[in-house]
Amino acid sequence: MSDPAPRSATAATAAAPHTVDPAQVQRLTDVVTRLRRALRSSIRTDYPWESLPMAQVELLQTLATGPLRVGELAARQRLAPNTVSGLIGKLLESGFVDRQADPGDRRTARIAVTEAGHRQLADWQQAHERRMAAALSLISAEDSAAVMGALGGLEHLAIALGEEPPTA
Repeated sequence: MSDPAPRSATAATAAAPHTVDPAQVQRLTDVVTRLRRALRSSIRTDYPWESLPMAQVELLQTLATGPLRVGELAARQRLAPNTVSGLIGKLLESGFVDRQADPGDRRTARIAVTEAGHRQLADWQQAHERRMAAALSLISAEDSAAVMGALGGLEHLAIALGEEPPTA
């Protein structure tokens, strides 16, 4: 089954309103929660070297597209600036990010991913992809196809919830 043609964030959220079964919404919420928990615990079990907290991984993923100021990063992650500052402090200590002068405003700094950070992020991504591929191979071909067929709709749901569309 092929993905529907990608739509812009506006198109994804501007669809005609329709009634949604509350029981199905609860089921979706429960499944997403269980899936996140299972991914987190399985990656720690299968790849014990992977100790980077998810909040730090998400910051690295956001910064991988280019350096940002702390305030910009906080806004994109929908976190308080002091929370982001604390996470950045840990990433600085680990050598995964560094501070760079902001060419537009010398009073502020931008945070950028280092080579070590890019390697860590790539390792994390590859470990998750291997884990997902292994899990998908354990379920029926029909269920695997259904999961893959739902990706377009799930991306649109993420956009409707306020996430920025993925960049190519």
